[in-house]
Amino acid sequence: MSSVDSNPSSLLEVKDLHVYFPIRGGVMRRQLHTVKAVSGVSLNLAQGEVLGLVGESGCGKTTLGRALVGLAPMTSGRVFFNAKELHHQNGKSSNHAMKMQLIFQDPYSSLHPRKQVRDLVGEGLLINGLARVEELDEKVLDILEKVGLGVDHLYRYPHEFSGGQRQRISLARALILKPELIILDEPTSALDVSVQAQILNMLKGLQKEYNLTYLFISHDLSVVRYMSRRIGVMYLGNLVEIGPTRSVFENPKHPYTHSLLSALPSIKKGKRKERMILKGDPPTPIDPPPGCPFADRCSNTQEKCRIEKPVLEPLKKESSQLVACFFQNENVH
Repeated sequence: MSSVDSNPSSLLEVKDLHVYFPIRGGVMRRQLHTVKAVSGVSLNLAQGEVLGLVGESGCGKTTLGRALVGLAPMTSGRVFFNAKELHHQNGKSSNHAMKMQLIFQDPYSSLHPRKQVRDLVGEGLLINGLARVEELDEKVLDILEKVGLGVDHLYRYPHEFSGGQRQRISLARALILKPELIILDEPTSALDVSVQAQILNMLKGLQKEYNLTYLFISHDLSVVRYMSRRIGVMYLGNLVEIGPTRSVFENPKHPYTHSLLSALPSIKKGKRKERMILKGDPPTPIDPPPGCPFADRCSNTQEKCRIEKPVLEPLKKESSQLVACFFQNENVH
């Protein structure tokens, strides 16, 4: 593994990541089209940080998370973890797999229906030689208690639990391997509001206790605001804005970010927010337009936007808020 060109201060560093999927058809299964799910994303996470990733369905945020742990093949790009390069091309995992864990959106489909909680949570320990069979009950019970479950749950099956409890089991399965980074893919989207609050508060507590780093993927802006120190906004496989949570919410500079935030209700008395309605539908990732991916739906589009693709740049020198827009200073919100 190479550490060349990596940033030693970052736990995770992603450079120009592309994930493409071929669409095949016909008798010979020839490649007819290519789905460009992720198109050149670069980001970094420091140890102990929580980065929220938001965007509409189909923007590529889930594919990005899966590619980082080797569940989706990287077409090109580089990923560094603890300053060492990971090799996930062709879906192959690395020896850093234990330190990077993914929690799926649907906990039921990610838990084997014929395995008991003891085996679901403890399997990783046995595979990696971190525990003997006779030690499994004690180690699994210890981590179950951390997520609000107990000894009564050790020998039950997934169908015997509620959605919130299944998500706790998924979290215990990840935590037992003592990861440094957890990628949370819509972890509360299928849960009731009261259960969401419990899971989110638990995640915050565990993050502080274990100094965990989270990549928190969600479409719920309120949840991301509550959980994250920084926010990244994705559109059509591209990262269009990223910065501190407060800066992005109070001063969004990309028109797509502005449209997302304008949909949030305001509780401030006497203050009415102007709703920004986007025109048209998102382009297909099979044949994305040249230039800026948001050009067809932006009210400030100019000729340059349809020819050149903007890159993430700071708003001003030494700014921590980056925007991929040629006319960011004209996006007054």
